[in-house]
Amino acid sequence: MEKGYILDGDIIVIQRELTELDLFLEKFLNILKKYSDYLVVSGFVSICSGRTRATEDIDVLFPIMKKEIFEKLFVDLEESGFWCYQGDNVEEIYLYVKEMSNIRFAEKNTMFPNIEFIPINETKKTKYFEFTHAQKIRIGNFLFKIPPIEFEILYKEIVLGGDKDIADAKHLRVFFSDILDKKKFKEYEPIIRKELE
Repeated sequence: MEKGYILDGDIIVIQRELTELDLFLEKFLNILKKYSDYLVVSGFVSICSGRTRATEDIDVLFPIMKKEIFEKLFVDLEESGFWCYQGDNVEEIYLYVKEMSNIRFAEKNTMFPNIEFIPINETKKTKYFEFTHAQKIRIGNFLFKIPPIEFEILYKEIVLGGDKDIADAKHLRVFFSDILDKKKFKEYEPIIRKELE
């Protein structure tokens, strides 16, 4: 049976053509990577591995950055055709980042799809753990980072728990059944459960 992916060393290679949504994310990440590390999480992990469902946003974690770096990123995004839902005053928008509040970016003259840009630091223990244990994934020539698949599955089942999340987790369990590691499930579960305390 065709798995839909192959392993190239430690990289999961998804065997399909790039979609409009992939290209939108690639454009955003190509700018972001000049200024910051990142991790693509949540629904897009299931969608990129073949689950067919609509999404309006792609969640991207990033470590809190200094104001001057954020300003450069913001200007670069604007010049590359993105706009921010929270406004165009970079001083005001940086306050959201500083307060660990999410902000959103979309391409000019559109609302969707958008990037939900999520600031994290060491105090966000669960998110910081997945951020520092990234899995590389590639579609065509588009290489990017996601959480470990086992972590993503458990996070959707334990923390998020909505119908869409459970269906996403089920898809990931089936699609990646050949490479899922029982030891990782055991290791990650207590880390994820701490988020509920």
